[in-house]
Amino acid sequence: MTRDNTTRRRFLATSGAAAMAAGLAGCTNRLNSVRGNGGGNGNGNSTGNGNDTDSNSDGDNDTDENEDGNGVPALETEYNSREEYRQPGDSIDDFEDLGPWEVVQGSGEADEEVVFDGSQSFRLTAGEDENIVVERELSDVDLTDLDLSFAVRTTTPDRITINIRVVDSYGSERVYSLREITYRAPDVGWFRSSPGVFEESSIEPMMDDIATLQIQVLHSMPEAEVWIDDLRAVPTADNGYVMLSWDDASLDFYEKASPVHDDYGFSAIQAVIPRWSEEAREGIMSVSQLKERQDAGDQIVTHGTHSRMHEYDDEDQLEGRLRGDKNWLIQHEFMGADYIVYPHNSYDATSLEYISKYHYCGGFNQAGNVNLTNVHGFDPLALPRTIGHDLDIAKRCVDLAGTYNQCTILNFHEFSANNTMPQEDYEELLAYIDESDVEVITFDELWEMRTSGN
Repeated sequence: MTRDNTTRRRFLATSGAAAMAAGLAGCTNRLNSVRGNGGGNGNGNSTGNGNDTDSNSDGDNDTDENEDGNGVPALETEYNSREEYRQPGDSIDDFEDLGPWEVVQGSGEADEEVVFDGSQSFRLTAGEDENIVVERELSDVDLTDLDLSFAVRTTTPDRITINIRVVDSYGSERVYSLREITYRAPDVGWFRSSPGVFEESSIEPMMDDIATLQIQVLHSMPEAEVWIDDLRAVPTADNGYVMLSWDDASLDFYEKASPVHDDYGFSAIQAVIPRWSEEAREGIMSVSQLKERQDAGDQIVTHGTHSRMHEYDDEDQLEGRLRGDKNWLIQHEFMGADYIVYPHNSYDATSLEYISKYHYCGGFNQAGNVNLTNVHGFDPLALPRTIGHDLDIAKRCVDLAGTYNQCTILNFHEFSANNTMPQEDYEELLAYIDESDVEVITFDELWEMRTSGN
């Protein structure tokens, strides 16, 4: 099954805003039975005065000025992106009335204490060897050219999958799937997920005639506890997209992968650890090599001190680390400093408060299987991505992104690592992408699409 996609690798910025605005205008007309938008009511950015103890930068040259003429970002963000883009699109269900919902498996109840928006959320629980399934009828809602987005919170992350399954009047189905949650307990909070399609029945469902919407929580733990709130519809993107993200600024990319990237005209994301590059650590790109790759079109973003952010007990130290890491990129004029890749995919509620002060977009909730995102409805700092360890899985990610106009973010480290496919497979993947109806993009282009029209 294919869809009518625009020409690969088009210039996104010129058309993104207009397309998004038009999509949002049509969204309201299609959702005949929903209640409208509602605004965010967030508490803004957190502050702190810590000093970075891990980065080479001591912060003496910190600048809070606006972006300079060379496109290098300011040290601090102008706004909290998670609050600014908290409720995209149009409401499908605000969970203020759970009457339409049937609990098929596990347990479900209203919770007035843990709420994303409104007066209550839907708390779902299950024990060992029991998944959770709840469903409701869905009539008079046209989901054609729309994707789904919902708020989620869980005290039992890691080995858990959350699916949204829609079934039309004839039994054909589509499953949207968030395959993994790496938001670390016990300091958990809400985040927004807009998962991509994981699978679909052989006969494509009629998205203008959806009869049932089902939420599934699949897990392999002694128990599962999940809250769902604020289910929304957002416009589907006009194309499929791929981000090729390399952690740690490996020399493997520079020496082996970058020539193939350059042949295809494909950009990559380089998530840099400042100390490693500053010290010219063995197997890591130097600062001059990173600058060369930026000139070639790669985007150099923050990976930072290579320790888990959720393990910081001292919030001043956490903020100092984030401030110092970003300042290092600014001082070296790396234009991707507004974006961040969390070391070990580690984050929690406290770290997100500080990350939002310095970065607009990043993540990730990382999984070993297909784990895509929709373009217009994700939490800016809790994106999903897929480990690039298996060629067949990576190709399936590309296929799904192209078919359903979604985005796959594929992650790599170095070719000798078990979390990265061999070099020959990677070269085959790039050739496959080149022949597919997808565009290779950077954080800048993904962020342009996420923010346009919201």
